[in-house]
This record gives sequence, structure tokens and C-alpha cells, in this order.
Amino acid sequence: MEELISSIIRGFPQGCVYALVAMGFVLTYKTAGVFNLAFGAQAFISAAVYYDLHVRDGWAILPAVVVAVVVVAPLLGLVLDRMLFRHMRTASQIAKLVTSIGLLVALPEIAKLLLDLDENTYGTVGIVPNGRVTYHFSDYVVNRNDLATIGTVLAATILLTVLFKFSAIGLQMRATVESPRMTELAGVNAERVGATAWMLSSLFAGLAGVLLAPLFPFLSANSYFELVVAAVAAAVLARLSSLPVAALGGLFLSIGDHALRNYLPEGSIIRQNLGPSLPFVLLFAVLVLLPALQRRREVTDPLSSVDPPPPGLASDDRGRALTIGTYVFGALVGSAFFYWIFFEANRFWLGRYTQAAIYAVLFLSIVVITGMAGQISLCQPTFAMIGALTTAQLVTRYDMSVLLAMVIGAAVTAAVGGLLSVPALRLGGIFLALATLAFALFVERVMLKFEWFGGGARSMEVPRPTIGPWDFADNRAFFVLCVVVLALTGFAVILLRNGTTGRYLDALRGSETAAAAMGVNPARARITAFAVSAALAGLAGGLLAMESGRIGEQAAQGIFNTFLGLVWIVLVVTLGARTVEGAIQGAFGFVIFPELVLKRWLEIAPTWHYVFFGLVAITFAKHPEGILEHNKRQSLNFIQRQIDRFRRSAPPSATPTVGEVLGEPVAARTGGDG
Repeated sequence: MEELISSIIRGFPQGCVYALVAMGFVLTYKTAGVFNLAFGAQAFISAAVYYDLHVRDGWAILPAVVVAVVVVAPLLGLVLDRMLFRHMRTASQIAKLVTSIGLLVALPEIAKLLLDLDENTYGTVGIVPNGRVTYHFSDYVVNRNDLATIGTVLAATILLTVLFKFSAIGLQMRATVESPRMTELAGVNAERVGATAWMLSSLFAGLAGVLLAPLFPFLSANSYFELVVAAVAAAVLARLSSLPVAALGGLFLSIGDHALRNYLPEGSIIRQNLGPSLPFVLLFAVLVLLPALQRRREVTDPLSSVDPPPPGLASDDRGRALTIGTYVFGALVGSAFFYWIFFEANRFWLGRYTQAAIYAVLFLSIVVITGMAGQISLCQPTFAMIGALTTAQLVTRYDMSVLLAMVIGAAVTAAVGGLLSVPALRLGGIFLALATLAFALFVERVMLKFEWFGGGARSMEVPRPTIGPWDFADNRAFFVLCVVVLALTGFAVILLRNGTTGRYLDALRGSETAAAAMGVNPARARITAFAVSAALAGLAGGLLAMESGRIGEQAAQGIFNTFLGLVWIVLVVTLGARTVEGAIQGAFGFVIFPELVLKRWLEIAPTWHYVFFGLVAITFAKHPEGILEHNKRQSLNFIQRQIDRFRRSAPPSATPTVGEVLGEPVAARTGGDG
């Protein structure tokens, strides 16, 4: 009993912070229809402003808190609503999720650049004077920061509950998120209500950021991200609807963590590894086991059926002659590129383009799971890590051929992906994304520490292969190997997309009920998509292990970091998640863009690439097919307009048909002249 009371007292203050963050998630989802993964980034900005004003500039605590929480945080929420989310009221949940991930990537980097912060910024303090002063209650100790946190969270919980139950604005917020267009028909200004909701939720984020600051020795955006993800479990437990349940879930999460540490033996493997990952394990368990979340209907506009369907692939409307011309142009550009690689490129650029080819294979896994299956998976770095470490373990422990080990690693990763998809089959949208994120963080925080998986403190050597007379230890030869693997996997993805499984996935993405009525097995199609996606990521992981030459726990944490996976998702989805070209361009953007454009041409800090990568997600709501596909279609429309202009100005005998120019009648297939 004494240990239980100790766990409650020690875990209650941090549990209050969890509760505040969880209520912030529920608040944003209930009022704006957005599961805001950028909540942690908003909290970090307010904490950074508070640190800059109070610690650096010497402001008193109260005015610093007022500026950081009451002024900056709501203003940030208003800017996000005016610039982004008011244009996304009727957008899909995937579009909103991708945009919030982009903000999660970009906002902390913008704050660091504007306030001149780095990861070694320290000296954060709480919101009360002498916050470290302690008070003794029998054998238990609490400090002023803890008491301030408890009081603030209790007051916020009461005020929010009253707001939603007894005020007109609370009712209007809930109505607006269901259907802004129908709400406006009832005389409610949906724009004003949406802006108010974002300002309120951002105020909660700012308050959480300032309260969280004393918990960390350094002011780090990554710390905020991990703690916020941990609090997601409480929000999901509340089904993203109940503020009191979210608050209680946050308290239970923290108290359970402290109780687990008290009851487990000192120095045990379970205590060392399971304790820090308890929120991620609980999040995955809640998502999979809670019946109310299985295929839960997400917030959708009842009038969304009046919106036009998303456009198909531009290549479907491209004529034969233009297709041949595109292939010829691509062959010429490719020949010039390969000539430069083999005869002009130095060792540095050869290494960069080799990495780009490998990451293109990895990004093909996102094409399969997101572009084809229509699901957001946030554990692609974990799949790549499994493939890399399996390859290294087989080569090191069993002296296996590295190519065979890489293939086996891809097969093992495919099996893991298939097994992961089984409990997550009944999840969809944001809940599937959260389940994969929880799985990724669990593997990174727990499984990677086991020597049989991560290799322990030592790094495992992974040599490059030799096939007959070809020794791929040479950098150019290894580049050719990576390009061959990219070509084979790209061709396999195209075959999958055009085959039966691809058409099944297209049908499921349109309407699962209608697809099932036609005899499509949703479970089989989704398991196949997960397994193929994981296999591609595992294959790329094996190539990355060969490229670096060594892989171990520390290297895996750097190369296959979960946060990098968020950047990958944003890049591929915003460029074009349904095509092989989107994966290749995403890889070039991830590897080549920071080095060539930012560092050498613009001569700015490399950290700016996170800002660019994050902000590019803004385009996804307007162009859900991707920037690449949008530009393709714009080019086709331009050609069509030139043909129409020529037809109007030329004599009838000299007027060419669309088929004569493009090889086949585009206008006839698209149902119009455009």
C-alpha cells in the first residue's frame, strides 16, 4: 500500500500534464476534426518563447507566461486556421493528418531558427517562483511546480467541460466539425467558430508546453514529440470524444508507469525496457483491443458526397505518341546522367546518388501502403531497420552471403508486416497511423536494446556482395546494383498496381462496403499490401547496411529514426504517392536537395530542409494526387488547349485530331475537351 501511495503522489503531477495534452488532442478533434500531431510542436514553440523571455531576457514569470501562452499560442492557432485548416474543413482525414505531420516537422525548426535555439538549450523553469522548493507530506515530497501543474489542469478540465456542455460556442464548435456547410445553413459563422476552436486548442498546447518545460533538462523538440505521443494513449482511451475520460487516462498512464517501476525488481530487463515504453504499448493495446475503435467512423461531412472524386493518374489520359516521347526524353536524360556518374562524378556525389537510389526503393514501400492501399503507416523506418539488422545478424553470426541475407531479411520483414496488419485490420485512418507509430516507438525504445536484435554496443560489419567476376565493393559497381534493385522493385510495384491486388485496393479505397459486395476480400488485400510494403522497406534497409558497411544499435537509431519516417511520409505523399516517379523524386529531394540546393546554391543552414519538407505538406489538401501528378495533368491540359486553339484558327482541312497529335483521342476518353 505504501508503494502504491508513493506511485500516486509521484505520478500525479506528470499525469496531470499527460491529462492536459490528452484533452488538447480531444479538444482539437472535437472542434476542428483534426487529430493534431503538431500539438507537441505548438507546445514547444510556447515553451521556447517562455524560455527566451524569462531566462534569456530576464522578464518576470507572469508577463513571460502571458506572452507565451495567452498571446503567442492563440495567435499561432489563428494563423494555422487562416492559412491552412479553414481550407480543409471538408478534406479527408488523411489530408489533415499529413498536413499536421508536416507542421510537426516544420514548426520546431522555424522556432529554433527565429529564436537561435539548439538541442543543448538548458535552464528551463516552471511557472511559479522558486518552483523547486519542496513540501513534505509525511514521507512524500512535492514541489511548487507540481502543485501549480495540478491546479492548472484541474481548472482547465472544469472550464472546458462547462464550455462544451453549457455554452453556445461549445455547441457551435461540435456542429461545425460535423458539417461546416450545414452549420452555415443554420446561420452559424463556421469560419469564426473554427478560428475560435483553433485558438482555444493552441492555448492548451501553449499551456502544456510551459508546464512541461521543467520536466526536461534540455529544451528539445524531440522530447516534446515523444511525451505528446505518449499522451495520445489517454486521448484514444477517451475515444477522442470525452474530456474527463482523457484527463483520467492521462493520470492512469503516469501513475501506472511509476507503479510499474516500484513493483518490478531493481535492474530487471522488464523494468529497464518496458517502463519507458509503457505508453506506446498501452496505445497499441487500446487501439487494437478497444471494440469501439474498430473501424470507427471518422468525422466526415454529410455533404462530402457532392465533392468531385479525386483525379486519376495523368498517365491514364496520356496518348501513345506523347507516352513514347516521354520515354525517349527520359532515356536521353538517363543516359546523360549515367555518363556523368561514371565519368565525371566524384566520390562524394556518387555516394549521395547511391543513397538516393536506395531511399527510392524504401519510398516505394510508402507508394504501396499509402498510394495503393490508402493507409498511412508511420513505421516504415522500423521495417527498414528490421531488414538491415536481420541482414547484419545473418552475415555476422552465420557467415551467410550478404545478398542471401538481404533477401531473407526482406522476407522476415514481410512476415513482421503481415503479422502487424492482422490485429490492425479493423483500424483505419488516423487510428491505423497511431498503431504503427506506437509499434515503431516500441521497437526503437525497447527491442533495439536487445543484443540478438540490435547487436548491442558493438557494430556489425556488413560487406558488399561479390557475384562471379563482379565485385560490388567498388562504389560505381554498387551504385549499379542499387539502380538494378530499384528498377526491379519499381517494375514489380507497377505490376502490382495494374494487377488484381491493385484493383482490389482501388476498390477498397473507394468504398469498402461496395468492394466487399463484389466479392473483394478486404483482409487479404490489406495483409498483402502491408507485407509487400514491409518487404520493400526491409530490402532497402539491407542495402543501406551494405552502403554504410557497419550497422548497430546507435547507427540504427540515427538512420532509421522514427521522426525521419514522418519526413519520408510528407515527401512521398505530397509529391505523388501513387507512382514510382513520386518515390524516386522524393528520394532525390531527401538526399540531394539539402546538399545541392540549400548548402551549395542558397548557402543556408541544412536544418532549413525540415522547414521546406514540412511546409510542402500544405499543398496536399489542394492537390491530394500529389504535386508531380498535378503538374503532369497541367502539362496534358496545356497540350490539349494548344490543340483546341489550333483547331479554332486553322482551316478544317488542316485541323489535326487529338489522336494525330497524342496517338489516341484523349478528349473522347475524358469525356470533354479538357
